[in-house]
Amino acid sequence: MQESREEKLNYIMGKIRPFNDFPSKGVLFRDICPLMKDHKALCATIDLFEEYVKQTYPMVDFIVGLDARGFLFGPLLAQRLGVGFVLVRKKGKLPGPTESVSYTLEYGQAEVEVQADAVEKGQRVLLIDDLIATGGSLHAACELMKKCGAEVLGCLVLIELKGLKGVERQGSTPVFSLFQY
Repeated sequence: MQESREEKLNYIMGKIRPFNDFPSKGVLFRDICPLMKDHKALCATIDLFEEYVKQTYPMVDFIVGLDARGFLFGPLLAQRLGVGFVLVRKKGKLPGPTESVSYTLEYGQAEVEVQADAVEKGQRVLLIDDLIATGGSLHAACELMKKCGAEVLGCLVLIELKGLKGVERQGSTPVFSLFQY
């Protein structure tokens, strides 16, 4: 018997483990390691992303994963959808010609990059990551895809930390999250 969306969500939620005061005092960290090691939870997560994408974006060319946890879900989803997977990495991690975008962190600057030939003008992409907090890295990755000429359809995340308002930073780019805290 096929599990319902709610049953899958409840099962996955049971595999997200909270840790108080990590990585620093006052932070409640949401650990997805138990989800990743549980085959049923991992499959249910990809099922729910796949269902959403097929209903909302039937025409997508690439899933774009953010370094590093977008690399966990992105290839699995891309494989299910029958499309390719593109890596957005931290600066200096990719060989060959690259395109990059810098963004502001709480205490400094960071840069993300993609290989220059990763996407072609007009190709439709969905970005994926494990979590959206302040939204800086996801916004930078969207801007990077646009700089390369891709059409950014939207973003997918497992967890949205609502209090940090990262979705607002994405402007008109839709963000789909399985869980909001």
